Amino acid sequence: MREVVFAGGPVATMDAARSFTDAVAVRDGRIVAVGRDASARRFPRAEFVDLRGRLLLPGFHDAHVHPIYGGIERLRCDLTECLDADECLRQVETYMRTRPDAGWVLGGGWDMGSFPGGAPSRTALDAVTGDRPAYLLNRDHHGAWVNTAALRLAGIDRRTPDPPDGRIERDADGHPSGTLHEGATRLVERVLPPTGDDEYLAGLMEGQRHLHARGVTSWHDAIVGPYLGYDDTLATYLDADRRGLLTGKVRGALWWDRARGREQIEELRHRREKARGQRFRADTVKIMQDGVCENFTAALLLPYLGSHGSGLSFVDREQLAEVVPELADSGFQLHFHAIGDRAVRDVLDALSGARERDLRHQIAHVQVVQPSDLPRFHELGVVATIQPRWAVNDAAMTELTTPRLGHRRAGWQYPFRSLRAAGAVLAAGSDWPVSEADPVLAVHVAVNRREPGSDDPPFLPEQSLDLVDALAAYTAGSAWVNHADRETGTVEVGKAADLVVLDRDPFSQPPNEIWQCEVDLTVVDGEVVHQRS
Repeated sequence: MREVVFAGGPVATMDAARSFTDAVAVRDGRIVAVGRDASARRFPRAEFVDLRGRLLLPGFHDAHVHPIYGGIERLRCDLTECLDADECLRQVETYMRTRPDAGWVLGGGWDMGSFPGGAPSRTALDAVTGDRPAYLLNRDHHGAWVNTAALRLAGIDRRTPDPPDGRIERDADGHPSGTLHEGATRLVERVLPPTGDDEYLAGLMEGQRHLHARGVTSWHDAIVGPYLGYDDTLATYLDADRRGLLTGKVRGALWWDRARGREQIEELRHRREKARGQRFRADTVKIMQDGVCENFTAALLLPYLGSHGSGLSFVDREQLAEVVPELADSGFQLHFHAIGDRAVRDVLDALSGARERDLRHQIAHVQVVQPSDLPRFHELGVVATIQPRWAVNDAAMTELTTPRLGHRRAGWQYPFRSLRAAGAVLAAGSDWPVSEADPVLAVHVAVNRREPGSDDPPFLPEQSLDLVDALAAYTAGSAWVNHADRETGTVEVGKAADLVVLDRDPFSQPPNEIWQCEVDLTVVDGEVVHQRS
């Protein structure tokens, strides 16, 4: 019997009252006492962990993340730390020198805000890659940067039409200029080299390590299926779970193929039955309803400024209204990607036709939301899964998004406080590798609405969250939407000892210093999965 007592610092329980205490006792991976009941006298043989004033709270639950993609991209040509276009090209050049015989240059993480119009060119990439084909996903995973060699291998030229769900960026003469948006990436996917099972497993292990180091104990993988050149990752999760390699607790979202219809529902039921592991299960279906504002593919009720159309609805509104109730009747939780106000409304309308059941459907991202739709989240019992890290005045916002939305719609973005005030349950996720996996940085932005460490004007500060609400979204809220609230998400007697210790107490620090908190200890079921040296 292993016992551990954590004491000597504040404990944010994240329970329904959002209460605080000062000690927690753990026995064999479960919380057995909290507060005065967790005294050293009651547990004389317990290992003692002195918090030394540091904050203990429930482990973070990332409600929308892609750890296999993130892990693989960290092991490939990783552009996520590059601050501008020149740095991206230098990183590609460095990667090629270290892997001179690796064939394709694969990886990603470049930021659309680093390139004019959000569209990097093939000629710039050609200058460093030469005839070696390159396929580099952008940070938001809604497009790819390719060079001339890749376009040639895929047979893409000025005569190639845009697919219905994507766009080929072109120069003044109509030639492909090097950026493929949304479904246009599939034109290159078919000639990409296959990714082996070992690389997928290595990506998962690196992704898991990366998340644990940031205090994440559970996550929801928001795409389990083929996407952007990656294969279906269901077998990777099942293999890792069977071999005891999963230390995090995982719920997967089975990918809805937007090129097909309701005939795939039976197949999804079969995949759900396969996905019944010890630490992994997939009872959710993910539907990507639109794209992103930066490349004019987020679905809007009114057109973008500048005659760029009103975006793409990847699933027809009528089809959505047909398949959503059927999926819900089959017991599937629905997880939607919806960025634009038309996408959000179409999803809410479809969910209004589903019978009430405790499935806890969620809409992720909720970037542009018509004010009249805010109360519907509570009315329909739909969770708003937010990505706080995006609610800042960065280049993607100031150069690409706000000018294309216009002032009025730009003021409807990331309405966290309004959703909370309207009674919506908030969950939180990083969408890593789209943005950093660190929940502390996301919580900082949710509270401050500005980049960590920045003194720039905040982005719509009236939509900021209180610190306790931001932390609750990343713990209790995300556990609830993943149907794990009876097991984890709060520090309460009887629950799993899924815990994180920060190196300081952010409640005692100025709000603009939240980002400086670091994770000292991450614990899953009472076992340490990360300890900062």
